[in-house]
Amino acid sequence: MKKLLPLVLLIASILSCRLPAAQGQATAVAEALSATAASWTATPTFTLTFTPTEAFTPTLTLTPTETLTPTLTLTPTVTATPTYAFPTVTVNKQAHCRYGPSVAYLHAADLYAGDTGTVRGRFIYSKWLYVKFDKLNYFCWVAPSVVDVVGDISQIAYKELNLQSIGSNMYGPPRNVQAVRDGNQVTITWERVEMTEDDDRGYLLELFVCQNGAYLWWTDSYPNQFTTSYTVKDEAGCPLPSSGKLYTVEKHGFSQPAVIPWPPP
Repeated sequence: MKKLLPLVLLIASILSCRLPAAQGQATAVAEALSATAASWTATPTFTLTFTPTEAFTPTLTLTPTETLTPTLTLTPTVTATPTYAFPTVTVNKQAHCRYGPSVAYLHAADLYAGDTGTVRGRFIYSKWLYVKFDKLNYFCWVAPSVVDVVGDISQIAYKELNLQSIGSNMYGPPRNVQAVRDGNQVTITWERVEMTEDDDRGYLLELFVCQNGAYLWWTDSYPNQFTTSYTVKDEAGCPLPSSGKLYTVEKHGFSQPAVIPWPPP
């Protein structure tokens, strides 16, 4: 278009100088412009056409919800524990219940035929039974010969002696305790313990001696304070050494024991 502009101006100038020119000149000019226009190069006009891009459709990804596993709570089954039935005893004759498992120990209660109770213990060195009699609020020992037993005694635990748990003793153990051997005889001596006549229950001896090859638990007692010696047979031939303890006894209970210095065979 810029190249045609000078040519048009030139033609216009010529025409303006020659106004009186003939019609033929005007026609020639028109033809020239038409021929020139035919040679013009068309400049294309671009039209922007919008082609939409395919819309993106998002893919939904599902996240699974965690499934909780319930905790199993066990309900325990309660199993009843059977109550142990202690063997029962019925006294068959008038007798004594004592604070130890032999006739050497203090009297604890009087028993009469028909008295009942339950066996709660037994002694390892004798057959005496530790019984809770229904009529008493404490326990005591009874000889098996004076009661009738119903139940299995072998299932009862052994009961240990603790004489200091029984009452009290204000006099203390015997003093100057000695023991001498003469062959198979051992004689034990001690000083007299002075007690009031009302309190006086003498002395108790708890011994382990060897006789005819048997190791024996041996008990004996004196009823008052005035006898102060005791002789017992004791031989060689047992796996354990002989020994002994001596107690002062008053009506309220037993003293601490005095250990007897036992002479070997």
